[in-house]
Amino acid sequence: MIILGIETSCDETAVSVLEKTRPGFKILAHTVASQIKTLKKYGGVVPEVAARQHILSMVPTLDTALHTAKIKPKQFDAIAVTAGPGLVTSLRIGVQAAKTLALAWNKNLVGVNHIEGHIYANFLDQDKIAFPAICLVVSGGHTEIILMKGHGQYHLIGRTRDDAAGEAFDKVAKILNVGYPGGPRIQALAQKGDPKRFNFPRPMLDRDNFEFSFSGLKTSVLYFIKKEYAKKKIPLPDICASFQQAVIDVLVTKTVRAALKHRAKSVLLAGGVAANQPLRAQLGAVVKKGLPRTFFHIPNLSLCTDNASMIAIAGYYHAVEKDFISWKELDANPNWELV
Repeated sequence: MIILGIETSCDETAVSVLEKTRPGFKILAHTVASQIKTLKKYGGVVPEVAARQHILSMVPTLDTALHTAKIKPKQFDAIAVTAGPGLVTSLRIGVQAAKTLALAWNKNLVGVNHIEGHIYANFLDQDKIAFPAICLVVSGGHTEIILMKGHGQYHLIGRTRDDAAGEAFDKVAKILNVGYPGGPRIQALAQKGDPKRFNFPRPMLDRDNFEFSFSGLKTSVLYFIKKEYAKKKIPLPDICASFQQAVIDVLVTKTVRAALKHRAKSVLLAGGVAANQPLRAQLGAVVKKGLPRTFFHIPNLSLCTDNASMIAIAGYYHAVEKDFISWKELDANPNWELV
């Protein structure tokens, strides 16, 4: 089975061609048109600007993917596209492209939830993952712990009450004026810093639940700088390292607690913040030590941020169940919740 994947939920125009092989999957094309250079001058994503860039990039990105994969339209078994959640102006570009291709090529169409796509990025390297699995989804718009009992079986057991982890990274980066995108900039500076120098709060770590809150942590960094470094040079590496460690401590502790409670056989890390190297290393180490019978899975770095390969593999698992939708019925849903 060969799946065409399309992703335009935010600021990445992505097209992928994925083939199901025995065993596993083979990515025939993985094409992403980034908007970082365009959006850098705004300090973040501007929905109208992002949508215009998607319009400009959609056809060239599709052409590049088809050329790279050396695949003709008649060879596709289905088209999978991100239908939500995300920015509605961005989602509509990808959805409309997928609907047009499905109609023109007479292909089956699958609408994929963006969060589901991030989770399924883990299956691209290892398609046989043991259930039940605890999935930590961390990105600019989402921080959730999801219990996955099987393919397509999701139970939300915890989420952020305010800022997502990635959003907190971006906002702290703005406070520190270290550039965009915030997550990679903070990680780079943190490599030179001392994560124990400043004791920033670990929100909700003492609560007996799987909820998160990062707004207060972000605010504590702001007030700390205003109070202690109003007229002095800010020790950026140490502040970035201390802030980053506070976020990681909360994410790792809550995830491991959830895995223990639900007797998870696997722990999956997913989302853009899954590209954070200290998070990957520390969560993996804690799972290995504290949950020796539980497998830890993380996607390749190129599959953590928004991409269409993750949408294609999620689409594959829908396609094998014949979970298709008519091009007439598919629409963008910016508030689509996975569970």
